[in-house]
Amino acid sequence: RGCARSKQVLRSLAALQVLSLRLAMEQTPPFDLAQPRWDQSTYIGRAKHFFTSTDPRNVLASDAELEHAKAVVQAYRNKAAPQGLTADEIWRAKTLYDSAFHPQTGEKLFLPGRMSFQVPGNMIVTGCMMAFSRTTPAVFFWQWANQSFNAVVNYTNRNPSAPVSDQDLMKAYVGATSSAVAVALGLNSLVKMSPRLSGSIVARLVPWCAVAAANCVNLPLMRQMEIKDGIFVQDKHGNDVGKSSIAAKKAIREVVMSRIIMATPGMVLPPVILSRLEKRFPSLRNPRLNAVATVAVCGLCLVFATPLACAIFPQMSSLALDELEPELREDIQKKYGHVDRVYFNKGL
Repeated sequence: RGCARSKQVLRSLAALQVLSLRLAMEQTPPFDLAQPRWDQSTYIGRAKHFFTSTDPRNVLASDAELEHAKAVVQAYRNKAAPQGLTADEIWRAKTLYDSAFHPQTGEKLFLPGRMSFQVPGNMIVTGCMMAFSRTTPAVFFWQWANQSFNAVVNYTNRNPSAPVSDQDLMKAYVGATSSAVAVALGLNSLVKMSPRLSGSIVARLVPWCAVAAANCVNLPLMRQMEIKDGIFVQDKHGNDVGKSSIAAKKAIREVVMSRIIMATPGMVLPPVILSRLEKRFPSLRNPRLNAVATVAVCGLCLVFATPLACAIFPQMSSLALDELEPELREDIQKKYGHVDRVYFNKGL
């Protein structure tokens, strides 16, 4: 019964994305499976791409469906696509494949670490973190749960070409959890010292402040080797032209900003909405009902906030040549001639 209810929740959340997905499913352009379906130079194109890749309905796909999607994509890449498939069916297979398999290793991803699990996973963790943020044990547990979920996502989607040691992973995990708990407990103590704040919306925004602080710690620690050694930058034709620490810093900065923006609607709007609802429906002050309502409103926000926040910055970020390190700039000019800009994958 619990499994059936979970599937119903996922289907309900997915239904909220259907209107947006229908906007994305317009006439299919000529395509290349090596590239995203929509123009990634525009915000609308990026938003359409992330609405499909974060679609929670992909979590419900069976192993057989995933293997079929993998077979279709691999066959198409080998120029031996199965006959009788429409362009939309091929794109659907590509979307399902991307949602469950690592883009570089081709290995099936651990389900909680998939992009399609971001909405249901964050809905539960963030909703409970908002609902149970008043006591010290609750703060510890739910901040730990949130950072544990983030650690699973980071590890599942790690870049195998830039491996991170277990020691570095543990440092990032401990650092993010410690900073989140410290900020949450510190702000809670300040709120308790002021009777006017203890029952206000301000008290309910404490978890958001903690999550924002943790994101500022987690990503730089997780990707510290990129800052130290640099990441590959490419010319407009996709050729590697060197490694840049400046590019790595910009990539990490954009991802941190995206994640904070992604968390904001689901952690700022529910307290405002529930504060108003509690005045009209006093029964919502019941802790259990309040928790259920918080999780539901949080899920509604995340359905849209997750893809829209991911789309803010282009996946392939760029820098002007004169923004790079002087030695790298000189090396590029010497070896590759006239290059105005370099491009790099910022990560997620």
